[in-house]
Order: sequence, then structure tokens, then C-alpha cells
Amino acid sequence: MQIDELSSSNDPLLQPFKLKHLTLKNRVMSTSHACGLDENGLTGNKYQAYHEEKARGGLALTMFGGSASVAPDSLWPSGQVDVSTDAIIPLFEQFAAKVHHHGCALMCQISHLGRRAECYAGEWLPAIGPSPIRETLHRSFPKTMDRHDIDRVIKAYGAAARRCRDGGLDGIETLGSGHLIGQFLSPYTNHRADEFGGSLENRCRFGLMVYEEIRRQVGDDFIVGFRFVVDEKGGDHLDFEDCLRIAGLFESSGLIDFFNGIYGNVDTEIALAVDNMPGMASPSAPWLNRVGEFKQHVGLPVFHAARITDIATARYAISENLLDMVAMTRAHIADPQIVNKLVAGQEDRIRPCVGATHCMSANRPTCLHNPATGRELKLPQVITPGVEGSRRVVVVGAGPAGLEAARVSAERGHQVILFEASNQLGGQVGLRLNTSAGVKEVMAQRPDVVIIATGGIPDIDFLEGGELCTTSWDLLTGQVPIENDVIVYDGTGRHIGPLCAEKVTSAGHVATLVGIDGLLAPELVYSERVVWRRQIFEQGVDTLFDHRLTSVSREDEGLRVCFTCELNGSETIRYTEQVVVEVGTQPVDELYQQLRPDSINDGVTDIDALLSGSSQVAGTTADTTFELHRIGDAVASRNIAAATLDALRLCSVM
Repeated sequence: MQIDELSSSNDPLLQPFKLKHLTLKNRVMSTSHACGLDENGLTGNKYQAYHEEKARGGLALTMFGGSASVAPDSLWPSGQVDVSTDAIIPLFEQFAAKVHHHGCALMCQISHLGRRAECYAGEWLPAIGPSPIRETLHRSFPKTMDRHDIDRVIKAYGAAARRCRDGGLDGIETLGSGHLIGQFLSPYTNHRADEFGGSLENRCRFGLMVYEEIRRQVGDDFIVGFRFVVDEKGGDHLDFEDCLRIAGLFESSGLIDFFNGIYGNVDTEIALAVDNMPGMASPSAPWLNRVGEFKQHVGLPVFHAARITDIATARYAISENLLDMVAMTRAHIADPQIVNKLVAGQEDRIRPCVGATHCMSANRPTCLHNPATGRELKLPQVITPGVEGSRRVVVVGAGPAGLEAARVSAERGHQVILFEASNQLGGQVGLRLNTSAGVKEVMAQRPDVVIIATGGIPDIDFLEGGELCTTSWDLLTGQVPIENDVIVYDGTGRHIGPLCAEKVTSAGHVATLVGIDGLLAPELVYSERVVWRRQIFEQGVDTLFDHRLTSVSREDEGLRVCFTCELNGSETIRYTEQVVVEVGTQPVDELYQQLRPDSINDGVTDIDALLSGSSQVAGTTADTTFELHRIGDAVASRNIAAATLDALRLCSVM
């Protein structure tokens, strides 16, 4: 889509924007983030494909890097792009060519982590900072920077920016908040008494010197921005007025071309999860108005990203002049085709970001319900019709796995019949009742392929006294009343145990949460886990970890609950009125087992074919007529991301 075609639209999001000499074709962008696809710090094919898909999807600017490292003492154990050597330049040239081919601009965030670096990463160099103040989240005790360190890092910033320019990128930004430049800016982390500390002007000196060196090495024509905190919430940190004064100094220097506004600080898990990268527990676009207020006080263009997940909010941000470019970073992880769908009048077909933050931590950048993201070299974001003709595909179960299997199969051009016993779609995401489709109903459809996505159900029969317990499903769906005193047992480390405890306390009752793991919700990403920790703490839930539920019996005092300590085998007895048990699910696979003997492949999914992106190759016999597979929790108890990945991987080549 050419710029003049887009500008003919009245949609504010589709209007071009002039950033210095660069014309961005619309107002939608994706900000820098550590996507986890680097290969030893290099932007190889996987990394490039992830961003190229966004460019192909129509956005105007994609930024990458997520704290790309300018020096060897600015490292985490994994996930960073390395811009500290010239080895990155040829890859940047390749990267830029791919993204530019789609009319999209490409920029990199370069940074030094300062005290956020981990001293046991890379070559085990000590972290450095303006003052020897340890960060809670990343835990290193930093060395106080002397003038040699300051000069060395300033030159490293300039050299990294020059490599970005030489690699054909359209620009760079540095990151202020929490990283080294921001550590010099904030009185919380800068206790120096020399020319780099004390007054606000002195605290700005290091950052200004960084930008002076960047300009010296890249010239005046290259675009250079500042991902800048507009408010650290005050107290010992910077407040809004402080940030405005700092922004004024950097703007008046003439060294930068835009601000990319962020909010809060990143020193702890809770600050990162609530302020910097707000998830499901936060409202939509929580800092948009604050950044919009900041924009009214500066003369440079302002960008912003923080849980702006829907087109209506993004459009409001531009139409009300709160932002010049609106960043929908996680929304593009959920659906990189956002802009193309908007241009085509298919706004209602945009796959929404639900804020589950599955795309963070070890899972990055995979999306809970878009398994193609991060796997662009193997799985398609846009499903195309197959060339081998239509087949009759029967899908049993309309949970996440079944719905994805039905969608992909239909877009491949197959005739799909979807069975679901309940009166609504969604499986465990919605109301889940018993499966009713049997062998007779399935075979009546004369299927070529049958996909069993019947999910799983709780099974606590293994537990001595299990008949005295309540399943997590029954509690959460209101199938049983909540007693006054409740023990919730969490045998999975997922969100369900804490959710049950929250439901109990929200109803005004007393909850104790006991887990087999050593900490709360270890299977969740850190940003969700810390929010649950806060919730459990605020609601006064008593917790006990490293304990396995072994038996429940009824006595005069109530239910006698026996736990065994995983650490030393000791036994703990508790008494309560109700025991809620969460131990995952067991597959509902009766129909699958009944169909296996008559299937071509005996119900076996060829794993080698699945992982290589090949269609399933099944043997044939005279008496068999259809291919049989099962996916999602019908195989084993897992999460939604695994269920949808099963479906896409199987059906996209069918």
C-alpha cells in the first residue's frame, strides 16, 4: 500500500507522519522489546522474520533491540541484540532490506543496562552505575563508575549508533528509565557529588554527553530518539515536573528528534508488571493521558506504548493529539496484520491482545492464542488454501484447540464439521459440559480427517479421600457453595490455585493456599506471578509451599487434611471445612480410543512430520477410511498456548 493510497482515508491512524526526513506511512508502530529470537546476540533469520511479518502486516515503523547492548558489561544471560561490534552490520543490512521492502521503517533501541546488568552473564564483568546502589530485580551490586568508565561507555553508545546507521537502519533510540542514562537522571540511583551528580543539570550531563557522541558519529541526518520516562511517580524518584525539566534540557540541546514516552520505574517485578509493561490486571492504556499531557509541554514528536491493545484506543490517541505515533507492540504479537485489516475494512477481524502476557519471560514472543508469532519461519500468520483439494474434517470439541483447528482447516479450504456439547464455545475458557458426539455421530459425516479436541476434566479419584474434596472447576463455576474455612491445594503452579483462593476470600471467607511447588504460580510469567503474589498478600491468604496433599478424611473437627513436606518428608495436619483441589486435568479421550482401530494412522500423529511442517503421512488398509488426531488437553493437561499450537501445526499443512 502506497502512502498516497493510505492518506486518502479519513482514519487518523492511516495518515502519514513526517519524522525529520522520514515519511512514515501511517501512525501505527511497534516499540523495541527483547523478543528472545536473537542467535548469540545476532539478528538472524528468525529475528528478522518476526519483524518482517509486522512490516508485511502494514505498520509504519517497527523498532527492535529491547536494550541492545552497546558494551560487554551491559548483559543479561540471554535475549539481547549485541551492537558492540561491527559483526552486526551485515545482518542489519539484510534486516533493513527485508523490512523496507514492505514500506516500513526500522529502528533499534541501543542501551547500557548499568546496574541492571547481571555480573554473571557473558564474561562475568561487574555491573556499573553512577552509585553503588543494588537493583532489587536484577540483583547486581554495581561498581561506581569513574571517569574512565564514563568516557568508555559514551564512546560505546556512539559506536553502536554508527553501526545502526551503517547497517541501513532508519534511526535509533536510547532507553532512559531504569537503564544507565536514567540511573544518572534519577536522584534515587545517583548519589554522586561530582559534576555528574547533585543538581538536575548535573544529573543530565552524562545523557547529554552520550547524545553528543552519537551525533558526532552518525551526523545530523540520522534519526535519534529518547525512550524517556515521563513520570517515575515521585517520592525518591523523579516526578512529572522533574521529567518535564529534563525533557526540556534534552530537547533544547538539538540532539534528539523524538520522545518515546514510558511511565514508572523498572526496579522491581511489581513495578515492571504494573507500571512499565502492564498486563491483564491493569486497565487499558493506563498511562496514555499522562503521556498525552507530557506531549503538550514539548515540541518534539511523542510516541508511546503501554497496553494499547485495540484500534479504538489507538485512534483516540492520535485524533486527540495525545500521541504522534501510537505503539501497539503486544497487539502486533497477537496479530501482525492489524493495519492491513484496518485498511481492508476488517477491523472486526483483528485478533485481540487479551493482556495475558504469555509473550513475556521464557515464552517470548509467543502469543497465548496466536501460535505463529515467533515461529514465522515454520508457521504461517496468514493461512492460504491448500492445493490438494477439499477434505471433510470433523473436529470434536470447541475449546481453544478445537476452534483453532476448525478455523485453520476452513481457511485451508476444507469442509469442517464442528461438534460441541455445551451451549457456547470456548471449552475451559467458557462453560464446559460433557462431550456428546460419539462414534456414530462422527462417522455419519463420512470424514477424511477427525480431530479430537475434547479437552480434559479434573480427576481427583487418585487421592485418598478425594470424594470429600471439591474440584477447582466446581468452585470457580459456582457448582458448589463456598464454606467458611477453605484449604485450596495447588498441584499445578498455574493461575487456577490462586484464582480459587481469591474467589474464596472475595466471598468473605477464609482461604489457605497450599502448593506443591516452592513458590506461588511458578508456571506463570514473572509479570503475572508477581501480580498474583500481591493479590494473595493483600487478601490475607495464608500460604504453605513445598507440601503435597496426601489424604483427606472426615473427623469430628471437620475435614482432616494431611500434607507431606517435599523437602524432608515430614507430615503436616490441618483441619478445615472444605478442600478445593487443583491438579490439572485428565484427557477426555474415550471417543479417540474408540475411533483408533478404524483410522488410517491408528490415531498416531507423526511427530517428525509435525515439527518439519510436512503433512501427516498415514499408512492405509482395506478397512480404514479416515485420519485421526487429538490435540490440546485431550492429549495432556497444558495451557491455551499449547492447545492452539497443536492445532495450527497440524492443520496448516493439512
